[in-house]
Amino acid sequence: MEIQEKLLRFKFHILSAVGFGVAILFVCYVAPSFLNILKYFWPLLVSTALFLVAIVVFGRISPPAAEVPGEKVGEGLLDYVASQPEHIHLFEEERESVGAH
Repeated sequence: MEIQEKLLRFKFHILSAVGFGVAILFVCYVAPSFLNILKYFWPLLVSTALFLVAIVVFGRISPPAAEVPGEKVGEGLLDYVASQPEHIHLFEEERESVGAH
């Protein structure tokens, strides 16, 4: 009786494990082979690899230069992106000038 009680206690776990195993076997049976997938996607894989190689080559040949000597690369762009919009600056300047009077 103890075994039946334990089996009933874990019946959902057992059923889910069996269901998961059957699903995995079904997917392995129905799924196409790896070579078929490789045959279908080889142009995409080759073009992506060539693109990544081109990025590395161009990065080595012509490293980006800073606009101002001593400035880190991309720092000017980061400052521009992180800065507040111009109308906010104008509003703050106007508020400060009103507060000074």
